[in-house]
Amino acid sequence: MTEADEHKRAVGFAAVDRYVRSGTCVGLGTGSTARWAVERVGERVARGENIVVVATSAATERQCRELGIPLAALGEREIDVAIDGADEVAADWSLTKGGGGAHFREKAVALAARAFVVIVTAEKLVEKLGAFPTPVEVVPFTLAVVTRAIEIAYPGARVQQRLSRDGTPFVTDNGNALVDCAFGAIDDPAALDAALREIHGVVATGLFPGPLTAAVLVAGGGEVRELLRIASR
Repeated sequence: MTEADEHKRAVGFAAVDRYVRSGTCVGLGTGSTARWAVERVGERVARGENIVVVATSAATERQCRELGIPLAALGEREIDVAIDGADEVAADWSLTKGGGGAHFREKAVALAARAFVVIVTAEKLVEKLGAFPTPVEVVPFTLAVVTRAIEIAYPGARVQQRLSRDGTPFVTDNGNALVDCAFGAIDDPAALDAALREIHGVVATGLFPGPLTAAVLVAGGGEVRELLRIASR
């Protein structure tokens, strides 16, 4: 295991140990950090704890089934806490998510949860979002017009359809396309998210406004610490 993997495991395990108790329903995210939270829940279920999971992707569902973790559909149970990673975390706790293409379901679970806990390693912390391109999920029928609308509305932005590793168009669990939009530094993530969603054909963006986040845990330097919110909207 690399040092980066050790940090991801540390923060994933810490979030579950600090925020999850037996008898609760937990939303679990998608990606290389969130998978460790799933792993920890699996260990606790194997010890006999009663924990039910709402998964944010088909990949997380598969991991849960492999570990014997009971699953619930979104809306079937009240979600006590959702735990997920992020591609960027700004000083006001706004997030860029969607590197794994699951941000629509991740945001749905985060919105439904009583508390949303973000787990990251230190390199994901930024002053402003934007170094990581903003993922935008798009209905395939509208892909060309949505791409053109974004390019017109934001001159200078680089908008590229996401491809899978084999070179074919990436398809989300919802059957949609993704475009990754490089806007540069984002001064107002909530406003940009709202403006993009006004374009007909856009399903969701990977911009998560800061107030949605209840806590951020950061691994690095041999410890897992809770990040302080520097500014809030």
